[in-house]
Amino acid sequence: MSLQLFLTIILNGLTLAALYFIVASGFSLIFGLMRTVNMAHGSLYMVGAYIGYALWEPLYDQDAWYAWYIGVLAGMAAAAAVGVVMQKTLLGWMQGQELRQALVTIGLSIIVADQILAGFGGNPRQFFAPDAIFGSSYVPGVGRYPTFRLFQIGVAVAVGIGLWLLLNRTKVGLMIRAGVDDRAMLSACGVNVPVVNIVVFALGAALAGLGGVIGATAQPLAQGVDGRFLLISLVVVIVGGMGSITGTAIGAILVGLAEQVGQALFPTYSVILTFVIMVVVLALRPQGIMGRAP
Repeated sequence: MSLQLFLTIILNGLTLAALYFIVASGFSLIFGLMRTVNMAHGSLYMVGAYIGYALWEPLYDQDAWYAWYIGVLAGMAAAAAVGVVMQKTLLGWMQGQELRQALVTIGLSIIVADQILAGFGGNPRQFFAPDAIFGSSYVPGVGRYPTFRLFQIGVAVAVGIGLWLLLNRTKVGLMIRAGVDDRAMLSACGVNVPVVNIVVFALGAALAGLGGVIGATAQPLAQGVDGRFLLISLVVVIVGGMGSITGTAIGAILVGLAEQVGQALFPTYSVILTFVIMVVVLALRPQGIMGRAP
């Protein structure tokens, strides 16, 4: 294997990890911090992607330069709205009932997938990136590389920094972290805990919607992708540690690199490498790499 090919594989792994982090960071907020078992997180990815596509396509046909950005905003808003409805009507009163939450959200994901299939059909869809982030850029040691994939890394870094600042440097973040440890005490202090939960759920869902539009720009969007991203998000959060944004980033990098290296070296068994990482981490550190000990 040449050095250029090796560096290309590593860069492919990092760009894939960036997409996984964007989606899994929302799952980390919902599952890791709120302790809400949302098995419909992949459905939020699809909702964001398809709704964003529905608004992007007519604007793109009119050569509007802002079409993709409208798609991003629409996808995030749609996913956040669906997340708020889920939390308000279904999951809010099931707090602490993990099995019930899992079964309800699995059923909801099936309904969402069927409705998307009925509304958009089964043909793959794909966004086209705007001119500013289209084409290729020169990367030392690699050569020409798709600019949009590099843009994915920038978005993931911005999301990670933003979430870290939100959780560690704001009053809202303080309330979120306090609610994880002791909801009753937080409520006794006068904080409206259900509203905080809705805000966190909406943010996590919006990140899934953002990942949906970015993912559908990098590769075609098709039915069944919701299950893939739900599974990846679970693995990333388990490996990195529940509720840790830093851990989620580490988990996404490990999974992304493992997937790309595995496809380059032994493509038939590449998927096994991801789960080997999860098994090793759980065996050595059950709470995850950056998770807190129970």
